[in-house]
Amino acid sequence: MIINGKHQNTIWVDQTNSDIIYTFDQRYFPHETRIVSLKTIDEAAEAIKSMVVRGAPLIGVTAAYGMYLAALRYSGAGLYEEMDEAALFLNETRPTAVNLRWAIDQQLTVIKNNPNLSHKELAQVLLTNAEKLKQEDINTCSAIGDYGLSVIREISQFKGGTEVNILTHCNAGWLACIDWGTATSPIYKAYEAGINIHVWVDETRPRLQGANLTAFELSEHGIPHTVITDNAGGHLMQHGQVDMVIVGTDRVTRTGDVANKIGTYLKALAANDNHIPFYVALPSSTIDWNISNGLTEIPIEMRSANEIHKILGKTKSGELKKVRITPEKSPALNHGFDVTPARLVSALITERGICQATEAGLLGLFPEYLQHELH
Repeated sequence: MIINGKHQNTIWVDQTNSDIIYTFDQRYFPHETRIVSLKTIDEAAEAIKSMVVRGAPLIGVTAAYGMYLAALRYSGAGLYEEMDEAALFLNETRPTAVNLRWAIDQQLTVIKNNPNLSHKELAQVLLTNAEKLKQEDINTCSAIGDYGLSVIREISQFKGGTEVNILTHCNAGWLACIDWGTATSPIYKAYEAGINIHVWVDETRPRLQGANLTAFELSEHGIPHTVITDNAGGHLMQHGQVDMVIVGTDRVTRTGDVANKIGTYLKALAANDNHIPFYVALPSSTIDWNISNGLTEIPIEMRSANEIHKILGKTKSGELKKVRITPEKSPALNHGFDVTPARLVSALITERGICQATEAGLLGLFPEYLQHELH
């Protein structure tokens, strides 16, 4: 999407030296635009773990590049065994987003299908596949936007062309993907189609991905929006100021349960109580066909209490500074995600179309998984 007036992807290969991968350090938006280089699998893993990169699709593509970097810097101990270890190492960085495992599995399949290569030859094959996965994500997110646009257009027509108010939570935008985003893709498409829209942006404590990232994206693109506190959404819904909710997700069960940033469940409850449609936008790579009960089977990442205790801001002098906002002796509990049961989801918006949040609905769009066995 647009950043500083220029179209950008979130991750890219150096044009003169393919040994170097670049990405944005998302921890400093919107105050600073920092670009970091990834030259080793350790740097790729740390970028994922420390949330230099975040968002399920971008995490997956970053891991795919991480596998390439691992092959590129093969130590000589046994190439294919070392690549298996690299996959295990990357898989341990973040537990909730299934795209991480999916992208690594894609690279492992490439490795399996190309035996007896030198490490440089294998690295080139893995780079080609990582670039392919990157382009597929762009195409997927664009298609999600096209299908989601039909929902926004229908609401706009029902309202006679007056403003469509959309509420979103966390950041499921360009910064969480490669381009377009998932939840934001229909918003960008609607804006480009000339539909009158306005976005309520949940701040999304504790890391403020809404206030920092989604608001930054929308501002750069010129889309009308307002940042609100996490707990304001229900009030706005009660007073008729929200026409639809659209969020992303890090993992969806085969039965339609949805794991997303902590606080999503509360938005779904409020939307349900006020008869407001609640949509989830996702690429099919986010569907975990191996599980059916989100509450019991999706691992919920526990993050550092310091994310709750401290907050990053910009001083009048322009300095970025973390300050503590809780009592020194108070403990904090920091669940990264929660699960929204399928019954609260109006529909799922995928790259193949819109379906009900049910196993039948998902299999209707992805029949190739019909015989997929739970294990």
